[in-house]
Amino acid sequence: EEEQLQPRRGGDGAGSMFGMIRNSLFGSVEGWPCQVLSRGEKEEVTYEERTCEGGKFATVEVAGKQFDEAAKEAVLKLLKYVGGTNDKGVGMGMTAPVSITAFPGEAGSLQQKVKVSLRIPSQYQDNPPCPGDESIQIEEREGMTIYSTQFGGYAKEEDYVNYAAKLRSALGSEAAYRKDFYLCNGYDPPMKPYWRRNEVWFVKE
Repeated sequence: EEEQLQPRRGGDGAGSMFGMIRNSLFGSVEGWPCQVLSRGEKEEVTYEERTCEGGKFATVEVAGKQFDEAAKEAVLKLLKYVGGTNDKGVGMGMTAPVSITAFPGEAGSLQQKVKVSLRIPSQYQDNPPCPGDESIQIEEREGMTIYSTQFGGYAKEEDYVNYAAKLRSALGSEAAYRKDFYLCNGYDPPMKPYWRRNEVWFVKE
């Protein structure tokens, strides 16, 4: 079902991108520094409240395309960047999760714009390499507190929308969080078939 990422011949960092994905399968992946504050369960939905550190992030915005297509396009650009398509030609290593900012539209569906982010690995936080792709921006972000719920499988738009609705229901009206966007997070490379980890994050206000 899931399209395999194959190395292409020739330029634009495709070979290094494939190497990056291979390394992320068999090498170490640096996690986004987070700390669990509390856990809860309601209506068969398990969720956590966490604090997540800020720092520098590589981000790509894609508009005018469906969520799944836009997210895939942006993720490939970020993989090339950390894989070596940067001014230092350096493979930085992979971090997780890849975080997709989704913007709810009418009737629970998502708008045709996404912002996909990857936290710069810690050893490059102070001085990130400049992206070779002009569509990639380096952003400095504050830390945040989030509500998170986890699910498996190959996550598509409908899955994130579904679990966002479940998290919203579980949190109820007492919890204060941003309603104009939420984060759709994937932790695994495309060719990992089992034990996949995906999460929806609401950013606490």
